[in-house]
Amino acid sequence: MKINPVDLGLREAHALISTAIAPRPIAFVSTVGEDGVFNLAPFSAFTSICMKPMIVGFSVMPRRSGQKKDTLTNIEFSKDFVINVVNEALAEAMNQTSADYPSSVDEFKEVGLTPIGSEMVRAPRVAESPIQMECRLVQILNFGEGPYASRFIIGEVVLVHVNGDLYINGEIQMSRLKSIGRLGRDFYCRTTDLFEMLRPESSRVG
Repeated sequence: MKINPVDLGLREAHALISTAIAPRPIAFVSTVGEDGVFNLAPFSAFTSICMKPMIVGFSVMPRRSGQKKDTLTNIEFSKDFVINVVNEALAEAMNQTSADYPSSVDEFKEVGLTPIGSEMVRAPRVAESPIQMECRLVQILNFGEGPYASRFIIGEVVLVHVNGDLYINGEIQMSRLKSIGRLGRDFYCRTTDLFEMLRPESSRVG
């Protein structure tokens, strides 16, 4: 079977790519607006881009109405954001923040999470998240037009907060982190069923 992406509507294209590229890590992004209201929202088009400097990126599409999402508006204002890692304990609250709240609503309050101050950026961190990455905006790339538009937000990680029991011998212990991944539609996956394969010596970093 062959599928030409040009022939697909937005819904069909989203369904195809979100199930073909899976599981995906979740960027639980916290920001602050010009009015001082905190915002919190999940994005699963998220990846690392560079190690030194440490650069990450995630994609934001418009609301169904075509308006900008608060995350994008806030980052354009403050030039910073925090990416909070989602583990199993945060899954339900993360899912609730994906509702289409008005800009005046603080999602931290709505879902019962705790905002704590960052050290190098204005955006708050999620206290309940086991890993929080303070990021400064590097660039926003624009793709598409109208309801098909997407903005890819690139940020430099300037400070990482990690729960002490997770970071051992310079590495995060994946079995303890219990992060979750996004699949297609309403499906997610756990990362507790792990297996190890040593990579060829020539392909290892460092």
